Amino acid sequence: MPIELKMPALSPTMEEGTLAKWLVKEGDKVASGDILAEIETDKATMEFEAVDEGTVAKILVPEGSEGVKVGALIAILAGEGEDASKAASAAPKADTAAPAPPKAPQAPKPDETPKAPSAPAAVETPPAPSAPAAPRSEGERIKASPLARRLAQAQNIDLSSLKGSGPGGRIVRADIDAAAGKAPAAARAAALGVPAPALATHLVMPGPMEQAIPHEAVKLSNIRKTIARRLTEAKQQVPHIYLTVDIQLDALLKLRSELNAGLESRGVKLSVNDLLIKALAQALIEVPECNVAFAGDQMLKYSRADISVAVSIPAGLITPIIVDAGSKSVSAISTEMKDLAARARDGKLQPPEYQGGTASLSNMGMYGIKQFEAVINPPQGMIMAIGAGEKRPYVINDSLQIATVMSATGSFDHRAIDGADGAKLMQAFKRLVENPLGMLA
Repeated sequence: MPIELKMPALSPTMEEGTLAKWLVKEGDKVASGDILAEIETDKATMEFEAVDEGTVAKILVPEGSEGVKVGALIAILAGEGEDASKAASAAPKADTAAPAPPKAPQAPKPDETPKAPSAPAAVETPPAPSAPAAPRSEGERIKASPLARRLAQAQNIDLSSLKGSGPGGRIVRADIDAAAGKAPAAARAAALGVPAPALATHLVMPGPMEQAIPHEAVKLSNIRKTIARRLTEAKQQVPHIYLTVDIQLDALLKLRSELNAGLESRGVKLSVNDLLIKALAQALIEVPECNVAFAGDQMLKYSRADISVAVSIPAGLITPIIVDAGSKSVSAISTEMKDLAARARDGKLQPPEYQGGTASLSNMGMYGIKQFEAVINPPQGMIMAIGAGEKRPYVINDSLQIATVMSATGSFDHRAIDGADGAKLMQAFKRLVENPLGMLA
């Protein structure tokens, strides 16, 4: 029978997406793992891969279509040995009709007793979690999509312990996300007792005078819409406190030069940012009061420092994560960061690579910015904003000298982190950067 291909949920917060490009056409044969389309989500442009084998019988949503709801039918796949033309003719048409307006209630007849309003329809409750998969016999093949296998390997999830929800019991991405505890954002918020944020409705629109100025109206991408929504929510709902320190960089720059000389044969070149990622991660481990997230009536205290690093991409901003950065060598952080940044700019990151993190680091020093205050990325509790290193008059050993100094500003969620604890983190970060050999011990 025909296989329905539906718009997938490629991130926990995704509600709709843009079908940016079809990589197959009607009549093409596809195998499990083949890339069918590129889909722009609220985070990045991602690949949509086939789970089943078959022939593309009918494409229902043309490429370039925006606002395609998650779960909407986008194509029909004819199964093995099935007539593609028959499968295409049986494909349902896209439901574009507007919903019928509700009928106005009719007044009761004079001799008729008004009926009590009918009870509202019961709200559909989420299905109960499926029972654990029955143990497989030794040697039995595990049915899983290639993407599910890659995600499971990246997150150390045992496929044999999962029950697949895909066709024929195949394990798909949704099963991996469920096993990793990645419920949609609204469900997570409800579980933690955090009210879902309301979207701002009163926006200031340009008036006639502004509209008269020569301009171009540029439609917002899904990524830009998400950035606008999340930053607005963060500034409205998270009470920020800002703490700034000046940090002498000369020792770190000297160490970086020496390390790069030793790593040259391995093709590794450390950036200042790589060392700052390491310093922030170790500072968070030293001051665990700042490695936290506010979650309604409880606090999440993390035992590992996963650092989200702000990377500018053509569509906006994304924050790939260096997992457990405190325990990694700076050479490993450098190699991983280069790979993540390159794939972020190409829109090739997988959700586990940019969703999560316990704190963030944003560096605008390369643009010559001396100091700035970054907006916290909820539910994280803090973000470190790094300014440019520059030659400044600086007091060293009670004498005025010239030193390379940068300003670093920590933004802290004051609901979760007290000012004194934030100050301790800034002190630890300053000490580690000014005495960088301690990071390598």
